[in-house]
Amino acid sequence: MESELKDLNSNPPSSKEERPLLKSDSDLAAAIEELDKKFAPYARTDLYGTMGLGPFPMTEKIKLAVALVTLVPLRFILSMSILLLYYLICRVFTLFSAPYRGAEEEEDEGGVVFQEDYAHMEGWKRTVIVRSGRFLSRVLLFVFGFYWIHESRRDRDLAMDSNHKTTSTENNQKGEAATEEPERPGAIVSNHVSYLDILYHMSASFPSFVAKRSVGKLPLVGLISKCLGCVYVQREAKSPDFKGVSGTVNERVREAHRNKSAPTIMLFPEGTTTNGDYLLTFKTGAFLAGTPVLPVILKYPYERFSVAWDTISGARHILFLLCQFVNHLEVIRLPVYYPSQEEKDDPKLYASNVRRLMATEGNLILSELGLSDKRIYHATLNGNLSQTRDFHQKEE
Repeated sequence: MESELKDLNSNPPSSKEERPLLKSDSDLAAAIEELDKKFAPYARTDLYGTMGLGPFPMTEKIKLAVALVTLVPLRFILSMSILLLYYLICRVFTLFSAPYRGAEEEEDEGGVVFQEDYAHMEGWKRTVIVRSGRFLSRVLLFVFGFYWIHESRRDRDLAMDSNHKTTSTENNQKGEAATEEPERPGAIVSNHVSYLDILYHMSASFPSFVAKRSVGKLPLVGLISKCLGCVYVQREAKSPDFKGVSGTVNERVREAHRNKSAPTIMLFPEGTTTNGDYLLTFKTGAFLAGTPVLPVILKYPYERFSVAWDTISGARHILFLLCQFVNHLEVIRLPVYYPSQEEKDDPKLYASNVRRLMATEGNLILSELGLSDKRIYHATLNGNLSQTRDFHQKEE
């Protein structure tokens, strides 16, 4: 089967007639089933099937039809109204304020580019932006069907048990410092299942996120992202002095750790989304600074449609999301994880230990797959489905 899939998706013949084809729908189903096993962290297991393309039972078709003419228009209007309202709040309360300009990012054709945001504002204006942002984010989740969000907190001793490699000297030092104010975490780290993760974290703590530079230029969303204090990054360097994503994130983590007025940064160390049952290998960006981190685990139980953004297109995902009357979200908040000296010296060890802790507490399956594997999975799925459509058209 693997050789068949390779033949289908690598070095395809130039002529459509010469292209090898899956013989029937049953062959396609078998091929997709094998792909799903190989790339399990990205496979959809809900009623809507691979890539959200079905097939749908008649009862589900009826439910979708009813929702399309009732829930979808109402939710779309409400969500856009909320987005516009918060944009206006951000516009009014930043109207006479100059954006904070952080360290230079890179050299571009137009000169030096700086990080700009309104998250470093102080005073009542910043309070209004944060509190209204948290409230409206929760309202938006309500509009999307998340009427109740179940949150649980793990015991603080959990983080201490996880640092089993800490020496007795370090333990004594921590004991002496117990009466002092605990260290502020440099970052919040979370598993990544959907774009809805961002809405939840906005409602819970209103942190900064890492985003592409183009996000800061988008209508409405651009200003909101600057009020969040998003770290804008560009994947590819144009200058040999470009410090990259890790360098920029590392600076923000250190700043959040030592400065109470600095915005907290939220990072998804997996680097991409999964179907919610797995935890991928962590990138070390959140752990390079050696500061404490706050782990948060998000789980989306479902009966019909999984809100995980894996193989399904963005437009189809939003449409099906709006069609679900009720959606569910469970949050597990772990205590702040304080790294041992060994973990501070070895960011990979630090990231691995936090990952294993989150997998254990969230009942998640560890996987060594990454973003490149997800792209291969998507490309193979798209190739198989497109060839099957060609096959049926040729038969007709």
